[in-house]
Amino acid sequence: MLRFIPQKRKFHGLLCILTLLHGCVSTGGIGPREQMISTEKVAGGQDIARAVKEAGWPRSQWWLAYGDPQLDRWIRAAVGSNPDVAMAAGRLREAKAIAGLAESKESLQITGEGAIRRRNWPDDPFYGPGGLSGTQTWDNTASLVLSYPLDLWNRHENAAARFLDLAHMSAAQERMVRLDLQGAIVRVYVEFSLHYAERDVMQATLSQQMQMQQLAEQRLKGGLGTYLEVSQTETPIAETKRQIEALDEAIALSANQLAALSGRGPGAAADLVRPHLSLDQRLVVPSALTADLVGRRPDVVASRWNVAAQARGIDVAHANFYPNIDLVGSLGYIASGGDVLSFLANNKRNYSVGPALSLPIFDGGRLRSELGQASAEYDVAVAGYNQTLIQALRQISEQLIRSHSVDRQKVFIEEGLVSAQRSFDIAMTAYQRGLTGYLEVLNAQTRLLHERRIQQRNQAAHLATYAGLMVALGGDVSAQTDDVGKDRLLPSEPPVVMKAVNRLMGQE
Repeated sequence: MLRFIPQKRKFHGLLCILTLLHGCVSTGGIGPREQMISTEKVAGGQDIARAVKEAGWPRSQWWLAYGDPQLDRWIRAAVGSNPDVAMAAGRLREAKAIAGLAESKESLQITGEGAIRRRNWPDDPFYGPGGLSGTQTWDNTASLVLSYPLDLWNRHENAAARFLDLAHMSAAQERMVRLDLQGAIVRVYVEFSLHYAERDVMQATLSQQMQMQQLAEQRLKGGLGTYLEVSQTETPIAETKRQIEALDEAIALSANQLAALSGRGPGAAADLVRPHLSLDQRLVVPSALTADLVGRRPDVVASRWNVAAQARGIDVAHANFYPNIDLVGSLGYIASGGDVLSFLANNKRNYSVGPALSLPIFDGGRLRSELGQASAEYDVAVAGYNQTLIQALRQISEQLIRSHSVDRQKVFIEEGLVSAQRSFDIAMTAYQRGLTGYLEVLNAQTRLLHERRIQQRNQAAHLATYAGLMVALGGDVSAQTDDVGKDRLLPSEPPVVMKAVNRLMGQE
C-alpha cells in the first residue's frame, strides 16, 4: 500500500518517526557549570596598575639585554638539545597527526578490495561435488567501497576542530617549555656569575687578611705588637680559604647544572668561562590592558585552547543524540567457479549505492553519560584556565614587587657599603699607627665583607628579577602563530567559547 502514498507525505512521515524516536534519548539536565574569568575583570593590584603606565613588550630574544654572547650561545644550543623541548615537540607532532586523522573523517573514503582464490575440489565418489569432482575453479572478486558522511549535525566537523584546538594547545605548551628553559638557564647563569663575584670579594678579603698578618708580624718585631695579635690575624685566613674553596665548588656545580639544562653531559661545562652580565634597562611591562599582559602568555593561551577544544567536545557529544546518515556505495566484479580472469567480464559487474542510517533509541544511558563527561571535562578546563590566569597575574605582580624592592634596597646598600669602607679605612689606619687593637680592624673588615656580599647579591637579584618578569610576561609575544600548519589567532574570549554551552542550556 505504501506505493500509493505521495512522496511528500512519505518524507514528512519519516521525519516524524525520527523525531519521536529521538525523544527516547534526552539531553535534559546535563551541561557545564563553570564560567571563565574575564581578564578584564581580574584585579591586577597596584603594582601592575602602576607598571602598565610604562612601555615595551618583551622582545624575541629577551636575554640579549644582558649583553653576554656566551649566554646567547648557551641558550640557543640548549633549546636545540634539551630533552624536555624535544618531548614537547614530539607531543606537538603527535597532536598534529591526530588532528589530521580526525579531519580525514570528513572526506570521501574509498577503499579498494580484491581477492583471487583457487579452489581444488576433491575427487571423492561419496563426498565429492558431483560434476566438479577432481577439478579446479577460481573464486575472484574486485571492488571499490565508497562512503561519505553527510555530517548533518556537524559531528565530524566539531571533532576535527576539537583536535585542531588541542594541536594549538600543544603548540602553546611547547612554547612554554622553551620559555621555562630559557628562564631556568638565565637564573642558573646569574647564580654562576654571582659565585664568581663572591669569590672576588673573598679573594680580596684574603689579600687584606694576609697584609694584616704581615703588619702584625712587623709590629711584633718593632716591639709594638704582641703574639696574641699575630695569632688573631692568622685565625680568619683558614676560614676565608675554606669559603673560597666552597665558592669554587659552587661555580663547578652551577656549570654542571647549565650543562644538564642544555641536554649535554658535564664535559660541556669545560667550555664555560666567567660570565660578563650587564643590565642597564629598567624593568617595565607593556603599556596595555591587564588582559593583554597575561592573555598572550603561552600557558594562558594553551589553557584557552583547551577550553575551546572541550567546548567542541560538548558539540560532538550533543550531535551523537541525533541520527547519523552516511552515503555508502560499492562497485565491483565477482566470479565464482570460472577461470582466473572471468571476473573481468561485463556480466560479472555489480554495484550498490544508498544512504546508511544509524539512530540511537535505547542505549542504557551511554549518550547521556558521554555528554556528562564532556561537560565535566569542559568544567575542568575552565577551572584550569581560571587558575592559570590567576597564577599568571600573581607571578607578574611578584616580579614587579621584587623589582621595586631591589631598586630601593640598592640605595641603602650603597650607603651601608660607603660607611663600612670608611670604618675599615679608619680602623686600619689607627691599627697601623698603634692607636687601636686588631679586634677593631677585624670587626670593621667583617662588616665591610658583609656589605660587599650583600651588594653582589642585590645585583644578582636585579638580573634574576628581569628574567623572572620576562618569563612572567610570556617572553616572546610578537609571534602569534601556533605552528600547526596554519596561522591562527588566539582562541576567543568566553562568549564564543560558550556557544555550545548556550545551545545545550537553551539560550540560543
